[in-house]
Amino acid sequence: MAAATLLRATPRFSGLCASPTPFLQGRLRPLKAPASPFLCRGLAVEAKKTYVRDKPHVNVGTIGHVDHGKTTLTAAITKILAEGGGAKFKKYEEIDNAPEERARGITINAAHVEYSTAARHYAHTDCPGHADYVKNMITGTAPLDGCILVVAANDGPMPQTREHLLLAKQIGVEHVVVYVNKADAVQDSEMVELVELEIRELLTEFGYKGEETPVIVGSALCALEQRDPELGVKSVQKLLDAVDTYIPVPTRDLEKPFLLPVESVYSIPGRGTVVTGTLERGILKKGDECELLGHNKNIRTVVTGIEMFHKSLERAEAGDNLGALVRGLKREDLRRGLVMVKPGSIQPHQKVEAQVYILSKEEGGRHKPFVSHFMPVMFSLTWDMACRVILPPGKVCWG
Repeated sequence: MAAATLLRATPRFSGLCASPTPFLQGRLRPLKAPASPFLCRGLAVEAKKTYVRDKPHVNVGTIGHVDHGKTTLTAAITKILAEGGGAKFKKYEEIDNAPEERARGITINAAHVEYSTAARHYAHTDCPGHADYVKNMITGTAPLDGCILVVAANDGPMPQTREHLLLAKQIGVEHVVVYVNKADAVQDSEMVELVELEIRELLTEFGYKGEETPVIVGSALCALEQRDPELGVKSVQKLLDAVDTYIPVPTRDLEKPFLLPVESVYSIPGRGTVVTGTLERGILKKGDECELLGHNKNIRTVVTGIEMFHKSLERAEAGDNLGALVRGLKREDLRRGLVMVKPGSIQPHQKVEAQVYILSKEEGGRHKPFVSHFMPVMFSLTWDMACRVILPPGKVCWG
């Protein structure tokens, strides 16, 4: 896994590498379309509401080991905020809504929900925790401004707890708030204190401020079922307060031409094709001309509509989790991993020069060196593909 992620921090140009070539050999893995912030019918009718930008917008998400309660916590947050009009309650089954997810009882694709606190508007990504779906976790985590790390009190930190923290740090997520879940399943308070101590040590190990990080103990299930208020509702309220205060509002890059990494593609009967994703930079307006680049494609079209969580937008800003209706394209023309950009603003490249940081064995990276023609899998924004690393003559790379 470390070899697969070591190139993520190379430049922001990585999203421009367009296709499998002699340099980027190997096939793209088929990716399943993740859950979208829009129901597929979301753009099939005229939007009933217009999004009002009256609060700072922040992208957050839940990360952590499989079955530690990330989706349950996401559902609990929407339920509590829905009582004050800050969200629409999303049941667990509505968040994990794919047949495979329901059958296995785990999150496979990153899912998105929307809610508002008194201070902010949030787009929340519920990331999969299972080891088999780490690539979907990377896609979900890449646009986040901060994370909620969920750790079960009866398990403590587990393998994907470590892996998710490592990936979040390498992707560039600098602020983490911890929720120690399932506290109702642990009778010994000393056990909970020990878990908190382990988490703080783990955060420090991965370069976070372990001693300063807010750690909230509670039970998302208690919050959902309206029992044990101290461990339930009050703990989720404390968590939201911590997210409001500890995760800063990021500075958005609004000056550069827009760039939207395509996370998924939908066909809307009677309207056309919609691409979804989080706007990486710039401002996107209804009526803008755009290019879709990558995977040996160069397609020019026009944005005819923009929505964010079923609310229409005349213009979207960097950081917005949106769906864009594009003119004259079929679903099969597009795929996840493309980037939608202002025409002429970027140029795809088949070979790039980069300075990289190789994770050491102690940091969760490689145990052995590699030489020229080493082929890891590169993850960037919403795409992943095999790439070939060419080192300078005589150079051997050590972690």
